[in-house]
Formats: sequence, structure tokens, C-alpha cells
Amino acid sequence: MLSTRALGLAPSLRQAAFSPARNHVLRNVIRSSIAKRSIQTQSLKPEDGTTILNKQRLQRPSSPHFTIYEPQLTWVGSIFNRITGVGLSVLLYGFSLAYLVAPGTFDSTHVIEFVGGLPDAVKYAGKFILALPFTFHSFNGIRHLLWDSGKFLTVKGAYSSGYAVLGATAISTIVLMFQ
Repeated sequence: MLSTRALGLAPSLRQAAFSPARNHVLRNVIRSSIAKRSIQTQSLKPEDGTTILNKQRLQRPSSPHFTIYEPQLTWVGSIFNRITGVGLSVLLYGFSLAYLVAPGTFDSTHVIEFVGGLPDAVKYAGKFILALPFTFHSFNGIRHLLWDSGKFLTVKGAYSSGYAVLGATAISTIVLMFQ
């Protein structure tokens, strides 16, 4: 085929093969030798189509994003920033709504008395649970502000600022936990 195109013979060969006036037999031989397949269709109800689609979805492989990629500081930090932001928001709005519903139970005096009666291990664990997301989210927010100003945008800068956020988070969490 490529040689006929290079020589300019393709239009002539097509005309000779498919012209109704010439080579009627050759045209029928070529057309009958081309494989034809018949398609059988059937009517389905909409719920049957949904069932078939769900079966096909179950047979598809899942995305391998967690199994083929090595965890990187950049995306782990991004995920943890989102999780800490949601956790702090839920805590803030939950406490605010609880104070609105029962102001006598969730006012500062009752909360301080309740926490004062807890064992020291529970107090330190609670401080850790509150301090870790707060400090990480705060320091990572500063990191994002630096990115917005055009600093630390290289790969090396992203990793160095990421390690700085982790170090500052660890130190400030320990300091806040033992106050």
C-alpha cells in the first residue's frame, strides 16, 4: 500500500477495483472477503442496564495511587493540613453549639472544674491531642503564606520548609503539653 501511494497508483487501483463498469466480479470478491460481523441487540429495562454497569464496575481494577507511589512529605503534609483544619473546625463549632444549647454546662467555670478533676495522664493526653493539630495547622499556614509570597517554591524549598514545619510542630507541641 505504501509503495502504491508513493508511486501514485492508489487512485488508479481503487478505480479499477471498485468501478461499477469494470471488474464487477473483482469488486464482489473484495467486498465479500471483508469480514462482516453481525450484532445482536436486545432491549433492556433501565434497571437492568444499571445492574450490568455495576457488575462491570466491580471488575475494574482500583486506582493504584497508594500502592505505586512512595509517600512524599509534600502530599502527606497537605493531607494532614486538611485533616487538622477539619478537626479544629469541628471542635470549635461543636463546642460553640454545645455552649449555645447548654450554656450552664459548657461555660468556662464548669470546663475548668471538669478538667481539674481528671488524672494527670488524661490531661497530658488531651493537651497533646489539642496542641498537635493546632500547632501543625498554624505553622503550615505560615508555610502556605510564604509560598503565596513566592518563597520556598522549589522542590528543595518545599522539603526544607516541610521539615521546618514538622520540627516546629514537635517542639511547640511538647512545650504546650507541659504547660
